[in-house]
Amino acid sequence: MIGGKINLEELAQAITDKTILISIMFANNEIGTIQEVEKISKIAHLNNIIFHTDAVQAAGNVKIDVRNLGIDMLSMSSHKIYGPKGVGALYVRKGINFEKFINGGHQEKNKRAGTENVAGIVGFGKACELASKCLDAHIDYIQHLRDYYISNVIKRIDRIKINGTMQSRLPGNANISFEQINGGDLLLELDNKGICASSGSACTSGSSEPSHVLTAIGLKSDLAAGALRVSFGEFNTKEEVDYLINCLIQSVNKLRNYKEI
Repeated sequence: MIGGKINLEELAQAITDKTILISIMFANNEIGTIQEVEKISKIAHLNNIIFHTDAVQAAGNVKIDVRNLGIDMLSMSSHKIYGPKGVGALYVRKGINFEKFINGGHQEKNKRAGTENVAGIVGFGKACELASKCLDAHIDYIQHLRDYYISNVIKRIDRIKINGTMQSRLPGNANISFEQINGGDLLLELDNKGICASSGSACTSGSSEPSHVLTAIGLKSDLAAGALRVSFGEFNTKEEVDYLINCLIQSVNKLRNYKEI
């Protein structure tokens, strides 16, 4: 994978007569790479295959039109767009039938039994409404913070590597590897300064192994182990980014000097 993008030729070659579904993340949660969703959906439909995309990271951060992109099924989560936690949604194109997720009552159009979280659903709906109205401004703002952060890190810290592609990336995502740095140690330093970041995805926060995403794009194990992922949101400020940059410089220098002793 180049920059984390799916190889479309390999995808097409992987299809067999038993393939019924292609499911690919719209955007990666670690390096922010946005996939060529429309091209992937065309490959799926040429082979009469249903196309699903996990848009949890992308929804509210990029423009998504399920019809124009040829998306048959799409999943998203409320908390990623500042809505209530514990609520998600699955878009299913009309005409697609699938097995029940939980047997029982007839809630959710007879697809998932269980008491519905009405308050959470209403909150999710309102979050979607607000995200849709403010999407362009939101994208511009967090992309500006992200670019400001990355440009300053490049100028002020040596021996680094930007992971993923800058041409097709989530606007608020920055994933950078620091040579001669252990990501876990760096996180502790930043945490002591009140900064929340991660070395991989939240789903693998308990793992001591290098990120499988970074190793899959060809990153050497030492660089993968020294990765730091930062995500910017609309409530962050330029002053906070400046604080992050200064703390990062101090922490990287401290850890590198300690390692060289």
